[in-house]
Amino acid sequence: MNLDQLIPNYPDVTQVAIPFFIIAIIAELYLLKRFADQRKAGFETRDTLTSLLMGTGNVVSGLLFGFVAFGVLMWAWQFRIHDFGFSWWAVLLCFILDDLRYYWYHRIAHRARWVWAEHVNHHSSQHYNLSTALRQSWTGTFTGMFILRIPLVLIGFHPVMIAFVGGLNLVYQFWIHTEAIGRMWKPIEAIFNTPSHHRVHHATNPRYLDANYAGTLIIWDRMFGTFVPELDEDMPRYGLVRNIGTFNPIKVAFHEWWAMFADASRPGLTLRERLGYIVMPPGWSHDGSRADTARIKADYVARHPEEAGKPGLPGGSDGVNEAEADVRRMPAE
Repeated sequence: MNLDQLIPNYPDVTQVAIPFFIIAIIAELYLLKRFADQRKAGFETRDTLTSLLMGTGNVVSGLLFGFVAFGVLMWAWQFRIHDFGFSWWAVLLCFILDDLRYYWYHRIAHRARWVWAEHVNHHSSQHYNLSTALRQSWTGTFTGMFILRIPLVLIGFHPVMIAFVGGLNLVYQFWIHTEAIGRMWKPIEAIFNTPSHHRVHHATNPRYLDANYAGTLIIWDRMFGTFVPELDEDMPRYGLVRNIGTFNPIKVAFHEWWAMFADASRPGLTLRERLGYIVMPPGWSHDGSRADTARIKADYVARHPEEAGKPGLPGGSDGVNEAEADVRRMPAE
């Protein structure tokens, strides 16, 4: 029997979860007001409203442009080399492989400015609470990163199943955007992404930059060398390395696109330099006048040599000499 005729009617799990999102945000707000200590960043009304508007815009964007990605995947489906069907084990395997796909998408999003332009808004809040999870992109379709799912289609996972497990992954990531939960049971922390791990990902402290890209399973970061633990002596500071200072959702959604194209269209640049402003990591500049993640980490170690080689930081000889001149010009922390 043709399995295309037996495609399950999977629910849109993100829409099903909306009541849970609302209840959880209210509960977190109550808990932070009731039991807040100096660790808790809490809520800021305008910031939370911006996150909610960004989430709404993401839903609208998905309704308007989601057919593009789904259409490409359905086109690729005709070239599949196998068909895993829709059994429970196929869903589980698809979820695990799509979570690995998400890890690499997320890593690319922090290392290529073209994709960072759509992802940066998720990091733009200087608060860290459940509403921050809803601060999602409006322009994800335009980066073309949905092509990372094509291999899953080609090996035999139906696009409908891929969309379903992707929704599950997104819903899982909602609850880890909180300071209300500390570290969890060690086996959980070893395998799964947790609030502690994801606080690191959202932090701007030098040791935490470009770390913990996981969606659901933190094992990918442990496998590929991007895991950094949260340290009590260096609590996360949230936002961007250079915060944008606005609650305007239009600016939040498009500010990096504008800045990227403004950089790439500067007069006097070579074609290679223009492309660099689009494909190189955030902070890259053609004349070295800006600091990317590697420079920020090296500068920090140059100022704090006792930190060299610790998780998330380079060793004492990894770029420190090159950073010394910049450190002399930088204010002390």
